[in-house]
Amino acid sequence: MRDEVRKKLEETVNSSKVVLFMKGTKNFPQCGFSARVVQVLKKAGAPFTEVNVLADPEVREGIKEFSSWPTIPQLYVNGKFVGGCDIVNELDQSGELDPLLKG
Repeated sequence: MRDEVRKKLEETVNSSKVVLFMKGTKNFPQCGFSARVVQVLKKAGAPFTEVNVLADPEVREGIKEFSSWPTIPQLYVNGKFVGGCDIVNELDQSGELDPLLKG
């Protein structure tokens, strides 16, 4: 990954408390997994910044290397990687997501 891309990703994940790298936007998700995570975040009432990976191929590939996670969407809270759709769903169902988002 190019240094410029890594720097951009670092700045992005640290720019907001909750950042979601996704396909599409929060108002128009472009895949079911991204739509599901958006739904969970909206239900939790958590404001979040979305990054549409479809708009930038370098970000789309770079975020996978950055997090060592092969799929999109990817959720970051307080600059730390939380997980993808399955992990977010599990955290939501167990009640662990709300404290993470609000803490």
